[in-house]
Amino acid sequence: MPVRDEKEHLNLILGSHLTTIHDTLQILDQTPSSSLDKVTWDDVIKMADQVSKQATTVGMLWTGDKPESKVIEENMASYFNTLQGFLLLSHGSTVGAGPTLSSCIHASVKLIVDSSFRLMKETVSLYGSNQEGQKLSIPQLVGTVWEACSALKKTPATNITAIGRGMTKVAVSVKDVLREMKELKPGSSDDPVDKAVGESCAETESEPRDDNSSEGDLGNDLSPEEMKVAERAIVVVSDTLSVLKELIRSITGLIKLEKPNDNSSFVNSLEKLLQLCQELSQQIDEIGACLYPPQEIPAIEAALEKIHSIIVAVQVEIEGLQGASDVFLEACNVLKSSLGQLASELSSSSTADIEAKVENITLTNK
Repeated sequence: MPVRDEKEHLNLILGSHLTTIHDTLQILDQTPSSSLDKVTWDDVIKMADQVSKQATTVGMLWTGDKPESKVIEENMASYFNTLQGFLLLSHGSTVGAGPTLSSCIHASVKLIVDSSFRLMKETVSLYGSNQEGQKLSIPQLVGTVWEACSALKKTPATNITAIGRGMTKVAVSVKDVLREMKELKPGSSDDPVDKAVGESCAETESEPRDDNSSEGDLGNDLSPEEMKVAERAIVVVSDTLSVLKELIRSITGLIKLEKPNDNSSFVNSLEKLLQLCQELSQQIDEIGACLYPPQEIPAIEAALEKIHSIIVAVQVEIEGLQGASDVFLEACNVLKSSLGQLASELSSSSTADIEAKVENITLTNK
């Protein structure tokens, strides 16, 4: 058979295998019945190792003389049979998995499938080619499959681990906001009256500003009242971070309570807690954005109310799981206290802002 016909035949077979895998992938989008036996994560890892070995075999085909069409065809059949078995075991491992754990598993599985597709497509593409340099792509693609299979071992195997990682991402985001808040600085004038006069007098000379530095100066011109609000807000965010850390510790301590096939109230509560943490992070982002002058006091006040409601809801969920430690409850109480202190500061700041505006109007009218 001419090489061109052989390559066309290989492409047809490859297309058939790809279609089969795509159909199998659709199964992973479906929630498996809780009545099914759960596949252990160790079995999934072992099957991934087999996929990795299949990739190694593909790479070896191109280390010597060019492989024959029949050899590539047999290799494809073996590879895709192993890959399909891996997909079915992966689906079986999601019995009792909540949305977060399922999402983590699907993402890792997709990396293996995508890298496998690229490797096998390149294998067929190389058949009959006279360009020796093209063979250099095979070892790289084999390495990509190895990396994807190795990464699977770091994928969370339980709902608690997946939820804990999700909460950790939230905590990192809140920590970033805290760091940015601490970079806020007061303006050069400490006297609000002097500042008002300086802004209203056209004759006052000002230092030339570099247009390129305007972004870097953002947050460096807070008034004394605004700085007080920022300082109180920093305490709120810091206390929020403490609550998140203690919540993660509490969740981790529940790992012995998780049942392999349980996808009922326990997992639902974990998912609810993660959702609340994500909502909490959104409100922290809102406060951080509103601290830059001119500060948006009503938006900050609204965020504080939402944070208080979220913390109350978090306490209800974690107590329902019997995982609320004394340290966690204390962290929640400290946060509620700092929320109240910031709310009080906002009230004082709002009054001072009105007085400053009145003073400004008086000065400009003289």
